[in-house]
Amino acid sequence: MADTEAPGYGDPSPKRGGWITFPFMMVPTLLGLSIASFGWIINLIVFLIEEFNIKNIAAAQISNIVNGCISMFPFVAAILADSFFRNIPSISASALISLLGIVLLTLIAFFDNLRPQPCETGPNLCQSPSKLQLGVLYAALTLVTIETAGTRVTLSSAGANQYEKRKDQGSFFNWYFLTLGFGLCAAANLISLSIFISGKRLYNHDKPMGSPFTSLIRVLVAATLKGKHAVSYKEEDYHHGKEAKTSTAIASKNFRFLNRAALKTEEDMKQSGNSNYNSWRLSSIQEVEDFKIVLRLLPLCLAIVCVSTPIAIQSSMMVLQALVTDRGLGPHFKVPAGSILVMSIISSCIFIIMNNWLVFPLYQKLAHKPLTPLQKVGIGQVFTILSMVISAVVEAKRLQTVGNEHPMSVLWLFPPLILVGIAEAFHLPANVELFYGEFPESLRNTAASLTSLVMGISYYLGTALINLIQRTTAWLPNDINHGRVDIVYWVLVIGGVLNFGYFLVCSWVYTYKNLKDDNDQKKDTTDVTT
Repeated sequence: MADTEAPGYGDPSPKRGGWITFPFMMVPTLLGLSIASFGWIINLIVFLIEEFNIKNIAAAQISNIVNGCISMFPFVAAILADSFFRNIPSISASALISLLGIVLLTLIAFFDNLRPQPCETGPNLCQSPSKLQLGVLYAALTLVTIETAGTRVTLSSAGANQYEKRKDQGSFFNWYFLTLGFGLCAAANLISLSIFISGKRLYNHDKPMGSPFTSLIRVLVAATLKGKHAVSYKEEDYHHGKEAKTSTAIASKNFRFLNRAALKTEEDMKQSGNSNYNSWRLSSIQEVEDFKIVLRLLPLCLAIVCVSTPIAIQSSMMVLQALVTDRGLGPHFKVPAGSILVMSIISSCIFIIMNNWLVFPLYQKLAHKPLTPLQKVGIGQVFTILSMVISAVVEAKRLQTVGNEHPMSVLWLFPPLILVGIAEAFHLPANVELFYGEFPESLRNTAASLTSLVMGISYYLGTALINLIQRTTAWLPNDINHGRVDIVYWVLVIGGVLNFGYFLVCSWVYTYKNLKDDNDQKKDTTDVTT
């Protein structure tokens, strides 16, 4: 097979990559992921309640499951993009699938026979959706979810691949999450796909390297097979592979038992004459160190799951709260219940801009060093806890107005949403920046999708927690006016404080792999409380 590369793979030409690709990446993000995706996501709960006659808490649970799939599927798409298909083709195919899903959702909204009949008087006289109606609905949701899987993470990774400096990659992630903020839909997908493809000749294309997880599994197998061998302290006893002349990897002291995977034994040396090492018995030291990086990041992933779960529960509870508040703004306008979640997006967008142009540069000027990704994540966790506290106080006040002539205004729900938007402006881009910068190069798409994966897990945990609360307490009845959602928020506050303490410990002991390249920092000795 000829040793040739498609145009763009590793092409050093300055005409490929860089900030010239920025508009071609951001416009599809704005139109496809924001307008087309976010528009139906935030209105899903209200749509299920009012158009499909599904009970409130059940609708919230379905929304959490859908959001969990939307967040977890990109992890699978990222593995496929890393291993086989590459970013650009994955994004293009996913956008076409999305167009089909949005069209199907439009048909559901247009044709009455694709929805159950409206309730006559009260919830007890509501017709349940038929199997056919639910089937068409779930098919549409599946298609638009697949679109998100193929674009949300691979688009962010493809965009970051256009830049060499970590500082530029961090700036791109900030702008990427900013453009996710404003969300019609079928046209937006079509336009975004056209614009994305039109910039193809400018992109710095990534080349698929085969499954990167195979080498990780080989490390574990090789270390297990050599479990009886003593770990050596001599660097020459370890296998450096084909990249021996250029590799700077050395056998680190952490997770030393894994070093056995690269340890050259007598059996390995017998095969060395043929240059035909058994890769399931002998890994390179670089592959071992890559596996260690993944292991060291796992505790931080748990912290992200625990901070994302309260946000997932809050988003669904806020929509239910909005449905029982006074949503009138003036005599002629009523705020759609699902649209209140836009407040957190607007807040996030504003603070991403402020962080990029004011907060982060000011901190660097005063402290003579930039904020590390883990410090940004810690600040975001503090704002998340504050948001849950305000949510609990507001809900307690709302319950006091139940039965009054004038219910609480929906405007009271805005402060906690603004706070959670500020939190996400800090921790979402920082999470992606951390994983993208620390993971091995062959796992870049997987790294960019890791935040999405743990967020997906958090939605499922949120669903499980709501089920547990419903079964064991009376806090979450179908009519939340007779429940205690405020206590649910206080439970989330307690969990958030415990998780923050766990995060501080993890961030204190974590040693960066790549941050020293730009900032000459090897270890995050952060204390976000000072």
